[in-house]
Amino acid sequence: MTEPEARGTLGTVRNAVVLLDLLSEGPAYQQLTDLAERSGLAVPTVHRLLRSLVLADLVEQDRNSSRYGLGPEVARLSQRYLARLPILGALSPYLVPLRDTIGHTVHVAVLTRGHVVYVDRVDGSDGGLYRDTHRVHPAAETAAGRVLAARADEETWRHVLESATAELRKICENNAEQWRTAGYLVTAGHSPDEPTEIAVPVVDGAGRAVAALAATPPGSTSDTQLAEIASHLSRAGRAAGRTLSHG
Repeated sequence: MTEPEARGTLGTVRNAVVLLDLLSEGPAYQQLTDLAERSGLAVPTVHRLLRSLVLADLVEQDRNSSRYGLGPEVARLSQRYLARLPILGALSPYLVPLRDTIGHTVHVAVLTRGHVVYVDRVDGSDGGLYRDTHRVHPAAETAAGRVLAARADEETWRHVLESATAELRKICENNAEQWRTAGYLVTAGHSPDEPTEIAVPVVDGAGRAVAALAATPPGSTSDTQLAEIASHLSRAGRAAGRTLSHG
């Protein structure tokens, strides 16, 4: 729940961001009254903000149901942001050779407000029947998210815990110190078709974990094989980190 609408431009922008965040969760299109209830804002305030966001194409309104969803301008802005993200430029030369070396799909992930976002990938030849089309997950669910969350500041860690289920929150709290110093982390798939994820941090010259480099080998991959994959990921991550340091 958020506070009642604050006066001035800052309060308006903050409340608009709250609505965009709510629209990114749950069903693709949502009712005005539901958004008002979840945001803690008055219905007229939500309606006015949504109307402005629709004019900017950041939100769209379904003609049949009158419900609201994220608009096409969000996709354009996100692609512009990714194109300028230094870590993607630093990692780009290493992704295909890394995929060819380990033989598995390689991912680049960043942490945003308690969620891990997979911003790039190079598919391996062992994808099998399972292919995760989702690019955003609660950070506590994935190896990449845990690698980054454990090395993040206190505010980001708080967002990670808030985005997690009660069970995952307890796991995070019990393992935070171990995750913070681990060279790599592994999470198992939830089904036989879902691969394992193994991830390492990519650290810049200031010692910040700015991204995670991950791979998704089959669930049957042995511990020895996982350690070998981690060594290849780490070498690529260190090389990219040096590029960032010199940039």
